[in-house]
Amino acid sequence: MYLTKEEERTLNGEDGETLQKAMEILVALGDIYGADSLIPVKSAQIAGVSYKTIGGAGLEWISDLDGKVKVPSILNPAGMDMQRWRDMGIEPDFAEKQVEVIKAYESLGIRSMCTCTPYYLEGFSATYGDHLAWSESSAVSYANSVIGARTNREGGPSALSAALVGKTANYGYHLDENRVPTVSVTVECELTGSDYGALGYLAGKEVGNRVPIFYMASTPSSDNLKALGAAMAASGAVALYHVEDITPEAQKVGFANPEERIVIERSQIDEVYEEVIGGTDDLECDIAAVGCPHCSADELEDIARLLEGKGIEKELWVCTSREVAEKNAELVKRIEQSGAKVLCDTCMVVSPATEGHNCMMVNSGKALAYVPGMCKVAAKIGSLEECINKVGGDN
Repeated sequence: MYLTKEEERTLNGEDGETLQKAMEILVALGDIYGADSLIPVKSAQIAGVSYKTIGGAGLEWISDLDGKVKVPSILNPAGMDMQRWRDMGIEPDFAEKQVEVIKAYESLGIRSMCTCTPYYLEGFSATYGDHLAWSESSAVSYANSVIGARTNREGGPSALSAALVGKTANYGYHLDENRVPTVSVTVECELTGSDYGALGYLAGKEVGNRVPIFYMASTPSSDNLKALGAAMAASGAVALYHVEDITPEAQKVGFANPEERIVIERSQIDEVYEEVIGGTDDLECDIAAVGCPHCSADELEDIARLLEGKGIEKELWVCTSREVAEKNAELVKRIEQSGAKVLCDTCMVVSPATEGHNCMMVNSGKALAYVPGMCKVAAKIGSLEECINKVGGDN
């Protein structure tokens, strides 16, 4: 892989040990995947934030780094709401370690906004063709597919390395030839709301890590596309997909219909709603959680409307980024009047608080795929209305 003289100096340790380590990671990835050079990135989104997932070893590794990021950088969700962790039932020892993790990242110049939807943040937007180094699976999918930006599914260390160096290796989804669809998915039935998450849950299992193009009867919104991509990234390893006449590259570039074709029927989607993943079919859900990926302002509006006049009898978590919550304080107030909790900085997948429950109802194919394995809690998918009805009653 070609390196400039400046990059070679960094690799040789002339800019310090931290940057040397970062460059070594980027060069190793470039060599493995056949990159020709490093390319500048516009921003980085870094995974490995929840103390639940990185533990003491991860915290020690981050704390030993010394430097400042060269591009705007934010974090993946943490293991708790950084302000309301007591309301989640988080133990003080865990909270103390989680705060240390965030402070370690802040010392590197990383913005302590913990979210899987960085594209909603002011001053952090990506545009068509931008090269990024994002690591959270649903954020990667949204950036590549809905925005038309370019990022590989970075690991935490490689995204952090790219942030510190300001560059990433030029391979994978940064290259035109790897963004061409290799399998088509036809969905002729009408879809609404959580159907897109259920569809993604199914499609991800069949597509794996390939690039699909969808032919749909319905016209999905950006929130629908977010749910579709997040579920495929979780049940499979899809980092880029296209939707005919909808997503930017499908419109701008135009793709031939691949030879391999998958058809998903309404009956298959309905079957996803009937399953309890990680538990028996008669297991009763004792909590509902929405906002995986983090809720948009439009989704908060829908939740507030559906909760009008209702009181929550079981737990209902609504996860979103702190910035979106603060910009929509009136919606948050309306939601919490019901007894629901609007949680920022975290989500049900990466928080140890989830582990205290038996079965979680979600409206997300991503959460359906992750919660049983990562939290050891059974999960069932339902529509947003079903999630709210499961835990609510009339005031």
